[in-house]
Amino acid sequence: MKEQLQSFLDIATEAALAGGAELQRYLGKIEDSIIEKGRPGDLVTAADKASEAVILDIFSRHLPQHAILSEESGELGNQDNKYLWAIDPLDGTTNFAHQYPAFAVSIGLLIDGVPEVGVIYDPFHNELFRAAKGLGATCEFNSASRSPIRVSQTNELSKSLLVTGFAYDRRETSDNNYAEFCYFTHLTQGVRRSGSASLDLAHVACGRVDGYWERGLSPWDIAAGIIILREAGGMVTAYDNSPLNISSGRILATNGHIHNAVSKELMNTPPLSSWGEH
Repeated sequence: MKEQLQSFLDIATEAALAGGAELQRYLGKIEDSIIEKGRPGDLVTAADKASEAVILDIFSRHLPQHAILSEESGELGNQDNKYLWAIDPLDGTTNFAHQYPAFAVSIGLLIDGVPEVGVIYDPFHNELFRAAKGLGATCEFNSASRSPIRVSQTNELSKSLLVTGFAYDRRETSDNNYAEFCYFTHLTQGVRRSGSASLDLAHVACGRVDGYWERGLSPWDIAAGIIILREAGGMVTAYDNSPLNISSGRILATNGHIHNAVSKELMNTPPLSSWGEH
């Protein structure tokens, strides 16, 4: 099985690098091809489509029998297939459109619904994060040799640095993460917002931040990052510490040491309307 996972990992790596090359080619040249998909701020560009095209071509050549769930093309093949690739050809499109350096290609393999292979490629910084179940997690920087990565050892919430994000429908719903963002800013050394869920998970995996939570997500946002983080020693659950449902749209991911504390505070975050009452 490990040999098969390694093969899948190599194919995903080929696809992620090819998609990333397309993003590099389009960076700074897509002003006339930015389209809002529906909600304000939910963008798609020519770069998304070009990246996805080369990725799908590689999978059609190597693994035509596998199913795909991709952000731009949606469901391809039988979604009940044992092997389902969750692909985001450009995670962080808004950042990309503004030339803000936080975007990535994210490719994850779900086997019977469980993430077991993941590749996240940050083409701006030329960082490649990879993992497969039982094979560990690595990061390759500037095409140098791959080095194992591990989560941080921070074990107190007050000493932690967290990262989160906001869903595209944040203007339309009160269930929008604003209260949690403010609350954890008070409880920790800080909360960052990168605008790329896959990179957030990769950065927890390599110890740059200690934890991450977010809502409004799709499987292609997090499938790759989940296995990378788990192989790096991290922990991934639902907000309430129950097993994660990857289709729920919500995720809590940490170094493991602060996981219970973050989960507890997430479940007890006071509403914004109560702030300033004391």
